Amino acid sequence: MAKHFINARESIVTEALDGLIACSGGRLARLDGYPEIKVVLRAEWDRSRVAVVSGGGAGHEPAHAGFVGRGMLTAAVSGEIFASPSVAAVLAGIRAVTGPAGCLLIVKNYTGDRLNFGLAAERARAEGLAVEMVIVADDVALPDLAQPRGVAGTLFVHKIAGYMAETGAPLAEVAAAARAAAVDV
Repeated sequence: MAKHFINARESIVTEALDGLIACSGGRLARLDGYPEIKVVLRAEWDRSRVAVVSGGGAGHEPAHAGFVGRGMLTAAVSGEIFASPSVAAVLAGIRAVTGPAGCLLIVKNYTGDRLNFGLAAERARAEGLAVEMVIVADDVALPDLAQPRGVAGTLFVHKIAGYMAETGAPLAEVAAAARAAAVDV
């Protein structure tokens, strides 16, 4: 049987995120509403640039929060173990990092992620925020799936979009580059 360092099942996700933030040297922060809303974001963020946000169910830490940083994600939204983050959590993350340049959501092809990130994007747009969404469906391990899941290839989409955003590219270009990468991973 595998051995794990777990204090309590109820606190696995928050303890993993707390540890990551504590080790970040001040580069990461958590959003107000924590631990119900589990959003890890860059402590210093220039809201004049496109924000790149991703996330999903917990259980494979340090993903997704481990990819928050310069030239990568602006924020990561975590759900509970193998459960998508809530619409409220995703929307809180979008609001926290999105400025005039807009926000790109990078979403793995899981039903809950697509639904909750999609609804949050619609609500953010209704508030006047510019939000685009890219779905990553790169899983080839199960060839009979009608809709492949998004797995490891998502990291390449994070990197490409994060780099484009860091250089000051507009939302349309960041989204186009991310979509092109998502097709090719």
